[in-house]
Amino acid sequence: MPDSCVAWGCKNRRTTQTKSRGITFHKFPKGKALRRQWEIALKWEGFSASNSSVLCSEHFREQDLDRTGQTVRIRDGAKPSVFTFPAHLQKPVSARTTKTSRRAEESLPVERPLQVQQTKPLPNIDHSYALPADPTGLKARLSEALARVESLERDMRNVKKRELRAKNIVLSLLEDLSGKNVINEELEHKLNFYSGKMKIQ
Repeated sequence: MPDSCVAWGCKNRRTTQTKSRGITFHKFPKGKALRRQWEIALKWEGFSASNSSVLCSEHFREQDLDRTGQTVRIRDGAKPSVFTFPAHLQKPVSARTTKTSRRAEESLPVERPLQVQQTKPLPNIDHSYALPADPTGLKARLSEALARVESLERDMRNVKKRELRAKNIVLSLLEDLSGKNVINEELEHKLNFYSGKMKIQ
């Protein structure tokens, strides 16, 4: 299953299309403090990142991304900060300065207004196959699925063609050996089976 970005309203999934657009996907940090800061930045009530939860690169500033190697990485200590939240969630949050206040902030759950709870359900983090609420996202997923089906059908046709060619080769070999009378009954029986002339009883 392709990874889906867990950010609010983000429809990005790990596909060839997003890769071609330069979008990369990043797991949550293992360090508890930084991991909690990422979770708080999402503003999802009660959200706790799983080992498979990812955020896409569109939620980080360009200076937060290290693109020097073959793999795009998030720079140490960087936090996601680029989101499109509803107006009532866009209030600026004052930065904590003391160790005690920062520790308290990391241990507190993130609360969401009641209005948001009624209008937007929590994302299904563990199930990337859940249908998106947006028809555009649904159409994109349908297009991807149809393209995959078409690709599999093409592969199936090619496999059947190769199988038919192999059977014709075996049949031709069988006729040639039978004509020269250099084949025993057991081998003839096996070649008949592989050429498709006879079925298993």
